Amino acid sequence: MEVHIQLDVFNQAYLPLLDDEEHRYLVLYGGAGSGKSVFAVQRFLVRMLQKELCNILAVRAVAATNRDSTYALFRQVIAKWGLGELFHCADSDLRITCANGNSVIFKGLDDTEKLKSVTFPKGELTEVWIEEASEVSEEEFNQLDIRLRGGGSHKQMVLTFNPVSVLHWLKRRFFDREDPRARTLKTTYRDNAFLDGAYQETLESYRDADPYYYAVYCLGEWGVLGQTIFDAGKVTGRLSRLGERPCRRGEFLFETYYDEACREVLIDQGSIRFLESDSGPAVIYREPEEGVPYVVGGDTAGEGSDYSVGQVVDNVTGEQVCTLRGRMDEDVFAKQLYCLGLYYNGALLSVEANFSSYPIRELERLRYLRQFVRQAEDSYTHRLRDAYGFRTTAVTRPVAIAGLVEVVREHPEWLNDKDTLEEMLTFARNEKGRAEAQAGAHDDCVMALAIAYYSREQQSVFRKKGNVQWTHDMREDYENASPEEKRMLRKRWGEDLLT
Repeated sequence: MEVHIQLDVFNQAYLPLLDDEEHRYLVLYGGAGSGKSVFAVQRFLVRMLQKELCNILAVRAVAATNRDSTYALFRQVIAKWGLGELFHCADSDLRITCANGNSVIFKGLDDTEKLKSVTFPKGELTEVWIEEASEVSEEEFNQLDIRLRGGGSHKQMVLTFNPVSVLHWLKRRFFDREDPRARTLKTTYRDNAFLDGAYQETLESYRDADPYYYAVYCLGEWGVLGQTIFDAGKVTGRLSRLGERPCRRGEFLFETYYDEACREVLIDQGSIRFLESDSGPAVIYREPEEGVPYVVGGDTAGEGSDYSVGQVVDNVTGEQVCTLRGRMDEDVFAKQLYCLGLYYNGALLSVEANFSSYPIRELERLRYLRQFVRQAEDSYTHRLRDAYGFRTTAVTRPVAIAGLVEVVREHPEWLNDKDTLEEMLTFARNEKGRAEAQAGAHDDCVMALAIAYYSREQQSVFRKKGNVQWTHDMREDYENASPEEKRMLRKRWGEDLLT
């Protein structure tokens, strides 16, 4: 059917999707007033007119909501484009039929039996539109996905929704992992050239009146269901301002020394280098500056946790400058932390000791210079002694978390890592009042960063220049080292001011 549509009737942001025949899933999400649902309808009408076979099933979670939303929107665009003679709209059974036989049927997922009986006069189902997809369960989506099969024509699903919760299955399925069959597009009211001026002013009024509502519902940031202990408005506001921040991603490579028994004893500091890689566990947001003291908080992968995480904080400014996050064995994590600490000027490493002390002992064996020191009770004498590593207890945990809550409230601009910020949105109090990650979420980044800020008191807050004064333990290690090890230790620590 020869129908010519002027491109200026579409919002420019959506034009690249107009002729998409490659992807099975088109995921249109964002804030209110962005025009995503209108574009979906415009695109469906063009396809119904131009394609030989285009039968659409438009669904919402509840069937009754279609009449005043999806069905009404189709009728509105048909009237606006003057296509009334080419489309027949049947209000009684919510069906729209094109003059060439293609049609669209509107159904709800609250009556699956009726959904199974849907048939089209002209051929098979070719496309599915899920409006307000965030209201649909993943199981319901899967059933629709399975239904869209067979035949020789291209099958496609279009999802339109506003992000609600960072724990939603939509985020996990289409954003937390890469599916080559899916194409996503985020838009906001700022992308809608046809938006009513008064409505635009209403949306923008929330920027100051309710920053959290503005970030989630106007700017389309992933929100949170329930009450996070962190200021959700500050977190989502920071997320919306991150944009495409310049950073380097990769991992540390190194060589090690071996003793006479072929045991690995030290990492050669001179061999450490950062290899850039798109899949690397380390993300550098700010390179180390000469003389600046840094603190690294570490959280090992334990029960209910998939990731080992290191968070680097500039101890002068408080800024989060690097994140190490990945699934790795404990010895690998320890060596990456070792390199990370040296990379950031011999940073203070404060690694959580609850689940396993192996990374701490490995750092000690490798003779890492500075680890966080806590008071621990000797299991034999019951006397207090110094021990490496941060231990999460009923006393230290709430204090560390409270410190991070204050950082988020007072200095959200310090935070640069998207994964960390999103974890904060799912860190809430349970029914017993304990602050923890919600079911299905992680807390590795949050806890590592809380540990880093908690440990800052053991690190200097002043820039260091020139040589340093070694401690007694450092001099003792130096005297017991081999000539090659002494050379490496001087390079690592700097020359002792007292020698």
